[in-house]
Amino acid sequence: MSNLMTLNNDSRPWYKERWPWFLMAGPGVVIVAGFVTLWLAVVSNDGLVSDDYYKQGLAVNQSLQRDHQAGSLGLQGDVMRSGSSLRLLLRADSDAGLPSEIVLKLAHPTRAGQDQLIKMSMEGSGFYSGTLAADVSGRWLVSIEDPAAKWRLQGEWQADSLEP
Repeated sequence: MSNLMTLNNDSRPWYKERWPWFLMAGPGVVIVAGFVTLWLAVVSNDGLVSDDYYKQGLAVNQSLQRDHQAGSLGLQGDVMRSGSSLRLLLRADSDAGLPSEIVLKLAHPTRAGQDQLIKMSMEGSGFYSGTLAADVSGRWLVSIEDPAAKWRLQGEWQADSLEP
């Protein structure tokens, strides 16, 4: 009896097999995704929304007093936009006179470079008007203040909305 064993040796090179390529695909995708993430991080710099958090934290109590003052006056406001012009309807429950000018601050939630400070003049019957410095879209944080900084209204505004 003869113990002969024949080996079927397909001597194909490794790069012609599918399994090495399949196993290398995962790390390859991760490397490409890492470079894409790095590119996005460099190109789209978010910037800081506020560069002095500590001072803002100390001023929280003063800010809350102004918010409470607006609440005690019963102030309510609606912001409306037509093109680059803004209109604000400001209503108060009390007989306290509304100022002839107010300051409206539009703050973008994530991009401080797009924030706008708009001085608005009274047109009459609680209506104020002002002009946007740049076009706005999306969600914005709105702060309305009197020039003497005695009260402040805050809220959110959807710039694309058709309703006030």
